[in-house]
Amino acid sequence: MRVREIMKRLDAHYGDRPMIFLEAKNAWQLLFATILSAQCTDARVNMVTEKLFVKYKDLQAFADCDLKELEEDIHSTGFYHNKAKNMKACAKALVEEYGGEVPRNIEALTALPGVGRKTGNLILGNIYHIPSIVVDTHVKRISNRLGLADSPDPTKVEFQLMEHLPEEFWIRWNTHIIALGRTLCTSQSPKCGECYLQDLCPSSKKDPETWRPVGERKAIEKKKPAAKKTVEKKKSAAENAGLKKLEANVAVGSRKTLAKKVAE
Repeated sequence: MRVREIMKRLDAHYGDRPMIFLEAKNAWQLLFATILSAQCTDARVNMVTEKLFVKYKDLQAFADCDLKELEEDIHSTGFYHNKAKNMKACAKALVEEYGGEVPRNIEALTALPGVGRKTGNLILGNIYHIPSIVVDTHVKRISNRLGLADSPDPTKVEFQLMEHLPEEFWIRWNTHIIALGRTLCTSQSPKCGECYLQDLCPSSKKDPETWRPVGERKAIEKKKPAAKKTVEKKKSAAENAGLKKLEANVAVGSRKTLAKKVAE
């Protein structure tokens, strides 16, 4: 029930259809735009692809392109060496192995150069409308805060969300949560007081620490007993040292008393 109420409120703010942040006319364009989006803003990627997809009109053009020239074309997106290499290799694989079509299953997609589960699931959901959950930094962070996941690992978060979310919510969960993460549930100092999910969120900020992701709070709590044990260990060591010193003093005193009696 809580999950359905969360989605009801998200839909009320962002609509009941997935939003598209990256501009693309077909599957391979969205695939390449997503590869470029790693460590880069969507706005910057859209600026680059506006010219890029005019210069390279199809997959064959990318497969045949000069690598250095492609690097220059995408330079402003960052990590351009790897991105260019992966795009060229990916285009070649799509042309030679799939006849220029982008595959429709996650196993085939993630076998392509430069394509991980996040990119693969984005293609499945946004292009082929196959239920899939895209886990980016916003989805990972906010799903943890909402208590729907408890892991820093994107793949684990994906499968945890599959258990909690009805399939009908999978595709638009990503875009709704991205919108929420960019405006209210930010990484640092989230605006919990302004959030329409505050009463449904176990991590809602009541003090400076409680907005941390559930998993992060648990990690902190696990460390506390360890710290206590360390203090107790030090205390115990100090007590043992004191006891040994006392025993030594008693032994010395006993020897002195015995020596005195012998002398008498």
